[in-house]
Amino acid sequence: MVGPEPSLVDQRIIAALQGDLPVTAHPFAAAAREAGISEEELLDRLREFQKRGWLRRVAAILYHQRAGVTANAMAVWQVPEERVEEAGRRAAAFPQVSHCYERIPYPQWPYNLYAMIHGFSEAECRRTAEEISRAIGIEEPLLLFSQKEFKKTSMEYF
Repeated sequence: MVGPEPSLVDQRIIAALQGDLPVTAHPFAAAAREAGISEEELLDRLREFQKRGWLRRVAAILYHQRAGVTANAMAVWQVPEERVEEAGRRAAAFPQVSHCYERIPYPQWPYNLYAMIHGFSEAECRRTAEEISRAIGIEEPLLLFSQKEFKKTSMEYF
């Protein structure tokens, strides 16, 4: 965490904003009331959260499966340690990738670069994985396709 720890008011703001915002002319008003502050103060504090590095952005989340993006694959690669940083940045730059991580490899699971790829079909996810492979210079990704979604929620911190 960058800067001071969150105050109790900060924690109330974070708790109030963890769920979905209402689709209204003033989407932050209810969260401000819940946090016990004015909407103007809540927005000022959110700007401060950004300055401190606590908040990256406030954005809409598309329910991708409802919108037809029904194929999801976790692609994994074995990348030499000295190249994983560059490969990760290249893989993460693809718009079809929502998450990209480096993880510790193990003898029984030697993969260290992971990217969650989304597409309208399994074939599209495979094509994207092949494009990423060419971009990072590592062939033969392993693709693990999602079969069923059991849970998808945002984190709750307080």
